[in-house]
Amino acid sequence: MPAQKIALIGVGRMGEALASGWLRGRSRPDIVFVDPAPSPLVEAMAEEEELLLNPQPEPVDVVVVAIKPQIFATSANEISEWVGPNTLVLSIMAGVRLKQLAAALGTERVIRAMPNTPGAIGKGISVLSAPESLTKKDISTATKLLRPLGKVEGPVAEPSISAVTGVSGSGPAYIFLLVEALAEAGEAAGLKPELARTLARETLVGSARLLEATGDPARDLRKAVTSKGGTTEAALDVLMRGDGIPSLLREAVRAAADRERALSSGK
Repeated sequence: MPAQKIALIGVGRMGEALASGWLRGRSRPDIVFVDPAPSPLVEAMAEEEELLLNPQPEPVDVVVVAIKPQIFATSANEISEWVGPNTLVLSIMAGVRLKQLAAALGTERVIRAMPNTPGAIGKGISVLSAPESLTKKDISTATKLLRPLGKVEGPVAEPSISAVTGVSGSGPAYIFLLVEALAEAGEAAGLKPELARTLARETLVGSARLLEATGDPARDLRKAVTSKGGTTEAALDVLMRGDGIPSLLREAVRAAADRERALSSGK
């Protein structure tokens, strides 16, 4: 990534992960932290890396907006002081549309991304959306900036971001619920609570690593572990029936996508 001056607005877990990745890169950018209540970790990072924390605003090359979307409306005027005619704005706020970003910050050079929480450890996935007027260079810059969080896909048409939110943005919560429910089922079957939690957690972790390592479709891996007439088939007959996991997940993703659209409309 070419050397740039970046104002990181909001230095929570995602902001910290981004900044740490940028600082480890070959071409270290000039980073400014902007956060009204920085954590001790952020203060220590700023001091150790000799970064400015909450300086007077001035236009920079890139503004990365990583604050809670609920406070964007009241923070937009302050953020816009970092935006000049040549500034690229990258937002990782959920529910704030491109046209809302452009209107509030006074620039059409805006990109939004939907990351997810595994990005805090560099194992997430982010999906970009951008106006058609943006250049390939702008898209490339945003992609490189997001890579510390994990894989990056897109750009996609902005209406698709609602579905992205339903699948990957909210998806980690579905996985955690599955582990939680599996552990509770183990307890109900007679296992001690600690053992049930360990089995559920490590089964998820190992299965995810197998999925990543093989690159095989999840359907193929599922079939490989399901013997005809065996225990797994008996369990899957329950989980995959008409009102089972596939149906519930379709309903859940649709509900999350609908809620994202509503939030984007200010409802």
